[in-house]
Amino acid sequence: MLRRRAILDLILGRPIASEEEQEERVGPVRGIPILGLDALSSAAYGPEALLTVLIPLGVGALAHVTTLTLLIVGLFGIVFFSYRQTIDAYPNGGGSYTVAKENLGRGASLVAAAALALDYMLNVAVGISAGVGALVSAVPRLLPSTLPLCLGTLAVLVVVNLRGVRSAGAAFMVPTYAFVGALLAVLVFAAVAAARHAGHPVPVVAPPAIGPPTEAVSVWLLVRAFANGCTAMTGVEAVSNGVPIFREPSRRGARRTLGAIIGLLIVLLLGVALACRAYHVGATPPGRTGYESVLSQLTAAVVGRGWFYGLTMATVIAVLALSANTSFADLPRLCRLLALDGFLPQSFVRRGRRLAFSHGILVLGVASGTLLVVFDGVTAALIPLFALGAFLAFTMSQAGMVQHWRRQGRHRGKLIVNAIGAVGTGTTFVIIAASKFSEGAWLSILIVLALVALFLGVRRHHDFVLRATRTDDALDVCHAPRAPLAVVPMRAWNAESLKALHFAIGFAPDVVALQVLTDDHQADDLTNRWAELVERPARRLGLATAPRLVVLRSEYRRLYAPLFEYVKRMVDQHRGRQVAVVVPETIEPRWWDYFLGSHRSAWVRDLFLLRGDPQIAVVSAPFYLREWVFERRRLRVSSP
Repeated sequence: MLRRRAILDLILGRPIASEEEQEERVGPVRGIPILGLDALSSAAYGPEALLTVLIPLGVGALAHVTTLTLLIVGLFGIVFFSYRQTIDAYPNGGGSYTVAKENLGRGASLVAAAALALDYMLNVAVGISAGVGALVSAVPRLLPSTLPLCLGTLAVLVVVNLRGVRSAGAAFMVPTYAFVGALLAVLVFAAVAAARHAGHPVPVVAPPAIGPPTEAVSVWLLVRAFANGCTAMTGVEAVSNGVPIFREPSRRGARRTLGAIIGLLIVLLLGVALACRAYHVGATPPGRTGYESVLSQLTAAVVGRGWFYGLTMATVIAVLALSANTSFADLPRLCRLLALDGFLPQSFVRRGRRLAFSHGILVLGVASGTLLVVFDGVTAALIPLFALGAFLAFTMSQAGMVQHWRRQGRHRGKLIVNAIGAVGTGTTFVIIAASKFSEGAWLSILIVLALVALFLGVRRHHDFVLRATRTDDALDVCHAPRAPLAVVPMRAWNAESLKALHFAIGFAPDVVALQVLTDDHQADDLTNRWAELVERPARRLGLATAPRLVVLRSEYRRLYAPLFEYVKRMVDQHRGRQVAVVVPETIEPRWWDYFLGSHRSAWVRDLFLLRGDPQIAVVSAPFYLREWVFERRRLRVSSP
């Protein structure tokens, strides 16, 4: 036990007491890595996603990349001012779900929650797959190991987040700020070179030649490229969801963090777009031989393939892979809010040993891992599903804020800001849904609807249980309950059966030991030995009634059905009395022993729990094998 605790402390850190929660809160410096990795990392895959759609235009794609990026940056500005107001109005976090619940009703809030949940799951899968994709483009021989690398990165993120908020912030500070610094340096070098060469710098390493155009420019193609580029906006809402993780005054810390994240991202996106145009860097077909990421081409063109190239690409790979951390910071908090409202199991409310919402973290890890396996860890396969959930959540949040200001009857300027945000994000949502529908956006819509149905189903179940268990009845002291009957199932006479029988004698005056014999297992019929083993010792103890033995022979080798049928007959014969089934169970010391046991006790227990009767109570009588082994060793050592 002590060794197990030591291992857990090493992996997850020492347990943190509830009163230490304030010490786990962070400021903007750590808040940016925790809540901004998703948004900042999109500077690496957002422009590439946009340029990938424009591949058919050949060199002509570069003429449109700046305009499309400016439109995306404009959306960033709208969302920034909108979410600043959301932070002020809802400092307890919750983002779209909380805003929609309080202003638009339950249905809208569940749609917003489902959209956010989808966005967070996809963010983990896309971020990790993009990071591993960047690594594979730098080290092509790792291409066959893409999926294992993705799953390994996911496992690291789960463990780091289980260690708590401060640990995650500390772990991700260096790669985050190194990425921002390295990419800004590349963009500054690119701008200086472009200025010195009249906007046409000579690349240090020439990027792959852009292929000839295979398609004429069209509004639909540009719309699709814009929709793909909007993946850069995912993760922006994270700060409004995570306001409670900041030190007091939390609103000020959240506003500063949001401003820093969006300001940096705007600079990076515009810088990458302008540098790509100046150096004639385009996207290469993903998942094919010769693939090289846009940032890899751009960095090599600006600074060559020396040590700085290696440093920059290392930070890009690290930040892309770790960008999933934003989801691990936010989705568990969203799950907690849903659980508090009855739309998810109550286990999502509880915090783990490091004050992290462990259940939400683990569920997100499993869901994202499933996505990575299904799509084989390829970013391009996941992109069509991406961004739809984010913009649906954006729109619900902004529409909810409009209603919030309308209800207050003042702050007309704030209402206008959120109205512009609702129109802008809503229009973008429609564009993304229409342009990506045939590519996989239909699946995103189905997932959102399925999640809403799941939330409603959980709530219906909770409401049913609440109605069924609610009572104002006082304890009935006029009719004292009758002593129960006890049934002890046993396969053979051994230490676990003996312990269960002792326990049953202690609380029930009538005890039946029930033995089911089949031809499949060699088990001694206890009939001839029962008097010696039980009846005589019981008389010496002064028991009024000795436990009796019932032996059932199963003609068709059924083990559980005869046991269940016998107990049901006892219930029918003794109406008004509880029948306690005392299940002997051996608890083995090592976790891997679980896979070697027969699990008969668990089957018996579950049989009565799932198919039982209100008169039946199921009691587990555990026999701990570890203590038995220790006791035998102690007796052996102490014996002369």
